[in-house]
Amino acid sequence: MSNKFIRTGLTGLFALSLGLTAACGSNADTANEEPSNETPAETAPAQSAAPAEKTVITYWTDDRHDQEYVNGLVTKFNAENPDNIEVEVTVLSENYNQSVDIAFASNQAPDLLRLKSINTETFVKKGYLAPIDGYLDDAMKEKFGSMFLDRVNQFDGKLYSLPNTGQTLRLVYNQDLFAKAGIPNPPASMQEMVDAAKKITEAGKSEGVYGFALNFKNPKSAFDRSVREILSLSGHQGLGFDYKTGKYDFAPYAQVIEYFKQMYEDGSIIPGAETLDIDPLRAQFAAGKIGMYLSFATEPGVYKDQFPTDIQWAGALAPTLTGDIVGTSEIVSAGTWVGISEKSANKDAAWKFMQYLYDDAILTEYHEKGFGIAIVPSIAAVAKDPDLPGMSGFLVGEHDSLWPAAPVVSPEGANYGDAFFKYMLTGGDVQAIVDDLNARYNAALDAAVAKGELKVEPNPSFDPSLLGK
Repeated sequence: MSNKFIRTGLTGLFALSLGLTAACGSNADTANEEPSNETPAETAPAQSAAPAEKTVITYWTDDRHDQEYVNGLVTKFNAENPDNIEVEVTVLSENYNQSVDIAFASNQAPDLLRLKSINTETFVKKGYLAPIDGYLDDAMKEKFGSMFLDRVNQFDGKLYSLPNTGQTLRLVYNQDLFAKAGIPNPPASMQEMVDAAKKITEAGKSEGVYGFALNFKNPKSAFDRSVREILSLSGHQGLGFDYKTGKYDFAPYAQVIEYFKQMYEDGSIIPGAETLDIDPLRAQFAAGKIGMYLSFATEPGVYKDQFPTDIQWAGALAPTLTGDIVGTSEIVSAGTWVGISEKSANKDAAWKFMQYLYDDAILTEYHEKGFGIAIVPSIAAVAKDPDLPGMSGFLVGEHDSLWPAAPVVSPEGANYGDAFFKYMLTGGDVQAIVDDLNARYNAALDAAVAKGELKVEPNPSFDPSLLGK
């Protein structure tokens, strides 16, 4: 991967900061040393020391692609740590954020949380996370300090997580099915994607093969791994925000949805996609039943460990609206990995496990096994490219970059994923849907700004083609 990219991409991210701020949280606990109960050997009676009381901490994550690896790390930590700490891991499905909300509301919050760019700011605002500044020593500050980014892992001057990897987003496609349908290359434009999906379906429908799929059981999750990438390469922020105006504008989003709608009407999307979750989708792809979908750089590891497959497949840049690349492919979930719960009664123990995860050897191995693309400069400089089938298509290249963080708001009514998915299935007035989303999302944005929760400044000179340069 390109170390130059890591340096310039981070510089660009600092420079393009929108100044959105959120304040929340409280200081991390300081370590409490327990007094020794040992008796000098020359005067103590011969007896066995009582075992120290075990401290059990819980870690919640929605990552399944690295589940086997992380379980192995936990097993090793539980067996070897000198503080008698035992970590219990819970892997949740697509309703991760909602499950976290319920856990905090019912005083059943875990000690540690998997954090991503899409949820960190929200968790900070809700008071779910404890700052970790007090735990960092000079070596860790030097190692990670260049990546302490406002609205990514640092809020109101307090740090809540440390970076590990980022995720590139790509079109994942079955090369065998493309060849069978007479398609020489992955699609460069959305119209080419529609045409390819139709050809693959026509060539394989009798065998249960369809051209396209997404995990539409959760429409927002499906679109955030697909529309987001198509738009960023097309020059638009992928979650509906317009950096130039400092407002939401879902008109470009609607253009992509029109092509998805066409694939649905063509019968090119696998039947039952409305209830399809990501792992069942992967199982169908591994079985050779899906021509293409869009997802993260986690997929090579998935098809090595979770769903081993004999099909020939690869990753490629997502198509754009016109076939021209006028933006950059956004690297997502960069800057965070694990955070400590504000409600944890065992913050010190949680930090010791978190510190263990951030060891150089683990960060390097995490990249080399293909679970994510290393973005910590000292790790990126020495880590080898993962040797996994399909991984070459996901590695950072000239069209990849970090984007500035967009605001996170919670509008009244349906989110953009649900609203556009309903249109995709049943039709309607797409302009009315865009106008409604713009009104509701901008009202939520204005309310957050008025309360001092966010600060938004338009950037008329924003140029997505210059990101990472």
